[in-house]
Amino acid sequence: MLHAQTNVMQGMPNMGGDGANQVDHAMSTQHMDMGPHMKMTAMRSVKPGDQERAQQIVEAARRVCEKYKDYKVALADGFHIFMPTVRQEMYHFNNFEYAHEAAEHFNPEHPTSLLYQKDGDGYMLIGVMYTAPKWTSQDELNERVPLSIAQWHAHVNLCLAPPNRNQAGSGPGGKFGINGSISTQGDCEAAGGRFVPQIFGWMVHVYPFEQKPEDIWSVERQMHGMN
Repeated sequence: MLHAQTNVMQGMPNMGGDGANQVDHAMSTQHMDMGPHMKMTAMRSVKPGDQERAQQIVEAARRVCEKYKDYKVALADGFHIFMPTVRQEMYHFNNFEYAHEAAEHFNPEHPTSLLYQKDGDGYMLIGVMYTAPKWTSQDELNERVPLSIAQWHAHVNLCLAPPNRNQAGSGPGGKFGINGSISTQGDCEAAGGRFVPQIFGWMVHVYPFEQKPEDIWSVERQMHGMN
């Protein structure tokens, strides 16, 4: 995602057009399970104040969602649809200004992305996504969102296809990309690809209209949310 998403997912390397395009396609159209290309923060024991902090984030996310239920309001406020012409399970409306802010500090009122599902000719808002740079430590992530309540995720161990392969071999059952069978640098180099240890920064989704904590901070929806 070298274009719009470059500014959104902090810590992304300069991959070049071909590599960016194949990751764009894979992350926007394919399902993803917990495998070699996904890592998540470890759950921690609940500490005093964790639940209260998490609830404050949920309430902030709910306020944001109430404001942007109409996706046209989000567009007018500077959010941009990532790959609007590609069919996706979940559409990210990204705010580059908020992404830059998230690189420095956490503001639950300013999510990097709004998460929508297609609804007829429009979109239905279901949640928000917060980001942090890929070099952020788990202790720092815990300061943003308690790791006893939520798990952040990152996309790792990608082998980008050689330029002459374009997106060939990047789909389900292929070697390359976020769904690919290759997950080590040695295998990637042997196949002529380019290995990326981690692409983009850390991400966490919040679905504030849900009622149960496990649904509000759903790990499963995070894992499918970038497809």
